[in-house]
Amino acid sequence: MLVRYFGAAQAAAGVAEERLDLGSAPLADVLDHITSRYASPVKPGAPSMIQVIGRSSFLLNEVSLRDRSRELGDDDTLDILPPFAGG
Repeated sequence: MLVRYFGAAQAAAGVAEERLDLGSAPLADVLDHITSRYASPVKPGAPSMIQVIGRSSFLLNEVSLRDRSRELGDDDTLDILPPFAGG
């Protein structure tokens, strides 16, 4: 699946997007994998991924996703959207 990181999520991961080969997995497992992968900030001063995930919203194929038991597959795109400031 393609995972796209925005804002603080991109800062925590150090990349804008990446492909994960997890097969079919629920959103909760995908998020656990991501938080484990980026357990430590990639740069000094960057947020930790666990902090970012805890306050983020998610899009699955450009549709809001709240159900963490929802299965995601190889062809899906997951967007991680932390809160944005400004207006």
